[in-house]
Amino acid sequence: MPPAQRKMVRTYLDEVPNGNEQLFQQELQKSRKERKQLTDGATDKILYKDIIRIAWPSLVELTLTSLVSMVDMMMVGGLGPSAISSVSLATQPRFIFMTLLMSLNTGATAVVARARGRGEHERANDILKQALFFSTILTLLCSVAGFLLSEPLVRLMAGNGNMAESTIADSVGYLRVQFVGFITLTLTLCITASLRGTGNSRVPMIYNMTSNIVNVIFNFLLINGHCGFPKLGVVGASIATVIGQIVALCIAFYSITCGKYYFKIRLIEKFRLDWQIIGAITKIGVPALIEQGVMRIGMILFARQVAALGEVDFATHNVCMNIQSLSFNNGQAFAVSATTLVGQSLGKWRADFAEHYSTRCRRLGLCVSLLLTVIFGFFGKYIVMLYNDTPAVLEEGAKIMVIVAILQPIQCSQFIIAGALRGAGDTKATALISLCTVMILRPLLGYVFITLLNFGVMGAWVAVFCDQSLRSILVMARYNSGKWKNVKVNI
Repeated sequence: MPPAQRKMVRTYLDEVPNGNEQLFQQELQKSRKERKQLTDGATDKILYKDIIRIAWPSLVELTLTSLVSMVDMMMVGGLGPSAISSVSLATQPRFIFMTLLMSLNTGATAVVARARGRGEHERANDILKQALFFSTILTLLCSVAGFLLSEPLVRLMAGNGNMAESTIADSVGYLRVQFVGFITLTLTLCITASLRGTGNSRVPMIYNMTSNIVNVIFNFLLINGHCGFPKLGVVGASIATVIGQIVALCIAFYSITCGKYYFKIRLIEKFRLDWQIIGAITKIGVPALIEQGVMRIGMILFARQVAALGEVDFATHNVCMNIQSLSFNNGQAFAVSATTLVGQSLGKWRADFAEHYSTRCRRLGLCVSLLLTVIFGFFGKYIVMLYNDTPAVLEEGAKIMVIVAILQPIQCSQFIIAGALRGAGDTKATALISLCTVMILRPLLGYVFITLLNFGVMGAWVAVFCDQSLRSILVMARYNSGKWKNVKVNI
């Protein structure tokens, strides 16, 4: 057996016989009750085992990445609330450009998963090569544009001028460093997405953990100038992040060239564009791009409303957003399992298994989210205290953490079901839902609660709660319609 086959992560789907389109359509005609009956000898234990095998490395990776983000914020927070605001101002512009590449990675994951489900090993290699090439071209364009537009973007985020010029200058410096090293991040994300499409989430866990450790070490050395290194403050934190990304990219490239982890890419081979693959990736990726794009635009509009409240309120908001992002990891980890297993199931023309896996992903995610609800509800103030002990930040932060706690089951279910829809290639629906909620509803409610009703930063979080709740309802409605099972992906 070839090394790539021996080392790849196997699931029960590898033992399930392939279906065909006729049987697939017959499956769709069954009643919902009939579809819940397991087939081909599968048991709950087997399916849960497949889900956890993919989810736990993703959960470890995402949690450690978020913890490092927390440590970053804490280290920067030692310089004062203005430093936290500097990093926060740069975050959304950076994510705007990241969304373009991350969206195409959604297409890569779904298409690789279909190829893996059909047993088309060489086709999966071709998909990864096309995705890397496409990602490289787009990244270079985004890096140049982002570097040149850093200051206007930061000033756009700063809103009506309540931010000090020193805060804006630090933010611009942070953002420019990020764009200089942007390609190291985006290529790593592309490889990660493709590996996850094969069901391999352990290798991304390893190189991202390594990257995080390097990041923390250089944070220590560069933010405050220890061990003879220069004291670079906020810019030092940005340089540390890029150094960690370089290390991750080197390990990631090794994983796809060594032949041990399903892929075997030869960089010296003659390359030519495969428009069928590019078309399949963009068919899924472009709606995902629209989804992420409108989400970021909505978040920028929303962040500007909060930034207008001043540095302390903006810092409080971003501390709580940073903590909430840690809680995203639960839903995102099981969403990785849902995306991979739904994509592979549909690649084998097995809609029944796609539904079995996605349902059980939700159940597991719900269990973890209830635990997080308890932790954030009872210990929220103490978690905020890790970032900053300014009395005003602590007082408002403790109140906001109650909302974060209540949101846990809602946002977890939303992430997982959206992941299942993306695995099926049904990204148009999620894009429309994001347009209605994040881009329209959240900023509109933010204006009402922050500006008109003068609820301050708490008003912002009431808007977040309403947005998340409606988004979860709409995503679930789309999933229950079953239309995601009919999405065609030609590779």
